[in-house]
Amino acid sequence: MEESWATLGVDLHLETGAEATRSGVRKGLTDALREAVRGGRLAPGTRLPSSRSLAVDLGIARNTVADAYADLVAEGWLTARQGSGTRVAERSVPRPAEPAPRRRAAGGPTYDLMPGTPDLSAFPRAAWLKAARRAMATAPNDALGYGDPRGRVELRTALADYLSRARGVRADPDRIVICAGFAQGLSLLGGVLRARGQREVTVESYGLDVHWDLLKRAGLRTRPLPFDELGTSTAELGAGSGSGSGSGSGFGSAKAVLLTPAHQFPMGVPLHPDRRAAAVDWARREGGLILEDDYDGEFRYDRQPVGALQGLDPDRVVYLGTASKSLAPGLRLGWMVLPEPIAAEVVEAKGGAEWACGALDQLTLAEFITSGAYDRHVRGARLRYRRRRDQLVAALAARAPEVRATGIAAGLHAVLELPPGTERTVIQAASWQRLAVQGLSSFRHPLARPAERDALVVGYGTPADHGWAGALEALCRVLP
Repeated sequence: MEESWATLGVDLHLETGAEATRSGVRKGLTDALREAVRGGRLAPGTRLPSSRSLAVDLGIARNTVADAYADLVAEGWLTARQGSGTRVAERSVPRPAEPAPRRRAAGGPTYDLMPGTPDLSAFPRAAWLKAARRAMATAPNDALGYGDPRGRVELRTALADYLSRARGVRADPDRIVICAGFAQGLSLLGGVLRARGQREVTVESYGLDVHWDLLKRAGLRTRPLPFDELGTSTAELGAGSGSGSGSGSGFGSAKAVLLTPAHQFPMGVPLHPDRRAAAVDWARREGGLILEDDYDGEFRYDRQPVGALQGLDPDRVVYLGTASKSLAPGLRLGWMVLPEPIAAEVVEAKGGAEWACGALDQLTLAEFITSGAYDRHVRGARLRYRRRRDQLVAALAARAPEVRATGIAAGLHAVLELPPGTERTVIQAASWQRLAVQGLSSFRHPLARPAERDALVVGYGTPADHGWAGALEALCRVLP
């Protein structure tokens, strides 16, 4: 039989293998305890339960436990002293081998300027812990249950107010769904579109292959739109082999497009106002759906932030945002503001109960937002990242005047335009300097028109403050 007990701080699973006879039970218990000590699961000095308590927990006679203890005392595995109970004897016990410490691989990067991650060392730990304590102290009991698949109402309400105020999003808490980052949101939307008969999603020529792969896994092809100095060419949204057009409020046969209109990733330009309007007109005319990825909308430096496209037509735009750039990707907290016709289907696809997003983290973020701590953190981060951007631009002007930084009005990365034909050699030189950078060509969609530009995509927001100067120096050394 298999039994377990939790007495006097001990919680140990025992496989006693007991037979029907008293001697068999005693032998099974003795063997199980001996193996627990030998294997290190019962550490030297651990006080065992009294014979009475253990007998009750295991449903066996007290004398059987006392006899098993006595056998192990005689063998030297246990000690028994008046007043201190029965304990595991002090002896050498083999312990599982500790894993070898992780070392930087030979030739691995010393400096990291890969885009897509904020400065993780700047996470507001003290303020987050303070918000977590307040959230936990006031959390209702039902917050510890399975919950609403849309997410905690406290966070959805806080986000509705914040997104309206800071991003111009028209949001109702009932139409917000909390998700485990952008990836889960896109996967859910992909599944819903495929279930509605969609076969293709139009995307931008430059973006993240992980997003295209998520759509592919949902059974959807991706087709890129042309790109120029005004951003993505939305005039061509009606072209291609989409699933056909529809009309009305439903999206049963609708086409869909994934855009980063406020700050195109990775090129960094905002979508031209005429093209924003054209995308919305297309969605209305063709029964289309726009998936708006507002991945770093809070970080605009030179003028007022570009408002969310969703504000132009909440019935045709799904707004997706996350805490990955403003706080940390490890929180796995994102959100979708959904048009009414598709909201119920996304909630159904997410499941009958909340999953993948911890309720306590949601409550903490809600408290973090409503207390004003989120705004304060974003303002401070915006100043810090703007300083880094300015230092990058100044360093290029002084040490690499042929390299021009573009897409720098917002965000945590810059595109460094290189002389023609030099992208691969610069990346190779960076590897020799143990500097991690990424070339622009790695962000081009496989079906997009061949790029006629060489560039680096530099994540100046990625290093910790103490590593920024060294990373910038290493970057300048490898630029032509």
